[in-house]
Amino acid sequence: MSFTRRAALASAALLMVAQPVLAAAPAKPAVAAAAKKAHAGSDFVPSAEAIKAHMTFLADDAMEGREAGTRGYDIAANYVAAQYALLGVKPGGDKGGYLQRVPLLAFRPAGEGSVTLTGAPQADGAAAVALKYGEDYLPTAQAQAADLSVEAPLVFVGYGIVDATRGRDDYAGLDVKGKIVVMLTGAPTAIQTEERAHLSSPNTKRAEAAKRGAIGVVTIPTTSGEKRRPFARGVNGMKEWRVTWRDAQDVGAIRAPAAPSLAQISLAGAAKLFAGAPTALDAVLAEAETPQGAVKGFPLTTKLKVALKTEIEKRESSNVVGIIEGSDPTLKAQTVILSAHLDHIGIKENAKPGEDRINNGALDNASGVATLLEVARGFKNTKVRPKRSIVLLALTGEEKGLVGSDYFANNPTVKKADIAADVNLDMPVLLYPFTDVIAFGADRSTVGEAVKHAAARVGVGLSGDPLPEEGLFTRSDHYRFVEQGIPAVFLMTGFQNGGEKAFTTFLKTNYHHPGDDLNQPIDYQAAAKFALVNYEIARELANAPARPVWKKGDFFGAAFAPAGHPSAAK
Repeated sequence: MSFTRRAALASAALLMVAQPVLAAAPAKPAVAAAAKKAHAGSDFVPSAEAIKAHMTFLADDAMEGREAGTRGYDIAANYVAAQYALLGVKPGGDKGGYLQRVPLLAFRPAGEGSVTLTGAPQADGAAAVALKYGEDYLPTAQAQAADLSVEAPLVFVGYGIVDATRGRDDYAGLDVKGKIVVMLTGAPTAIQTEERAHLSSPNTKRAEAAKRGAIGVVTIPTTSGEKRRPFARGVNGMKEWRVTWRDAQDVGAIRAPAAPSLAQISLAGAAKLFAGAPTALDAVLAEAETPQGAVKGFPLTTKLKVALKTEIEKRESSNVVGIIEGSDPTLKAQTVILSAHLDHIGIKENAKPGEDRINNGALDNASGVATLLEVARGFKNTKVRPKRSIVLLALTGEEKGLVGSDYFANNPTVKKADIAADVNLDMPVLLYPFTDVIAFGADRSTVGEAVKHAAARVGVGLSGDPLPEEGLFTRSDHYRFVEQGIPAVFLMTGFQNGGEKAFTTFLKTNYHHPGDDLNQPIDYQAAAKFALVNYEIARELANAPARPVWKKGDFFGAAFAPAGHPSAAK
């Protein structure tokens, strides 16, 4: 079907869907009763029909899976902007509009590159060894250089972790200035899971390497890491595009560019790097598997020469930003952000003839965006205006690595110092009548207390993290606000009343799969209830006398909101 035809159908669908949203049918008695219980003085009762209408449009095949940088995503973004306009929400994007341009940069390896080892003789007596692509190494694409050549001595730095809260510095006693550092992937299991996820991040690790003058990073797996994610699988991913945003100089934005990631080295390749090392690789790997993973670093006797070529492509996308202005003359300058990613993963490649190819993303995350729009309707219709302003933020590029949220967090359309909190809605599993919610990160700041109070007004409980081993606090858009020192939570439906089965079944069968479509048994009354919970959370945060702060001694608060930051622990 031609683009013109698809665009015409999408525009017609937008108009058809908009009408029932504006004249949203009332919710069923259970939801209406919950709304009445939640608060008096407001005429907001969430509409299951309105949420269904939004999801019907956003998860339609015409959106082609809403992949960031595609026309399908752009149609979806314009739909959200149109809904803001219909509701009378103030534009919060660029140039007086709802869209915030997000300039993207896609990059992937252009060929195999070359990685050559010199220094200590190998088992066959050779003084220089060309490592083998796909067996010993996989090249890392570069966002800032189509051609990159680096040659330097190697220093092994263990896990490459620096954590003042635990008195750990894997660089202690090592001189890495002008060197390429070799580090293990991941982090020791004794570290709390969310904190481990942060410390394991390549961005975090490369930043520490750059601070100490390293000029490049190569990684090797642990034995347990190799079992979980075999090196050989990475060969198939070499043709996949990675994505970041472009800065004001039109350069790809990456963390710690002075110490770029150069290559992934396999265990077989690592054996060559460690030829003649003061500690055998087997001993290093054995120590890495202990809970504390107290692996000591040391200079290697080898040098590495790396030459890489990268294919780079510019793309465009947008965040969608609406603002509901607060009523308090002083507090309205502060903002509470409600965020939800609008993008999904697009069209499935290599599908069999007749097989469904479109990843519609109904629950991931048309459901979150539909919730956002229904909450917006609630705030525009309520008789009691919020004191702080509410920013409604539909984000691009979450599936590409939290790209749209990273762009907004670094280039906000509101004053960064006045962003009080972020509540992120990502993949609520609306397949059962939930009775509890999970707010990842709730125990780290006073946002958690607001969530608990607000949910209780609707008769919904707040449960703890049922999946601590996944480190989910660092894995959705709210985390880009955390990195700016802003207290945040990631909200989803809980595991009670059939929730655990619904969630695990969804992950197994439909997550990131064409089956995540509107043929699922979506419970739109549960969706209306979820919207009411989020409305109450936003209202609680917007009207609180004091803005949220990190709890004293919290790891993330200490890392990103030091003394003097508006959200620092009091």
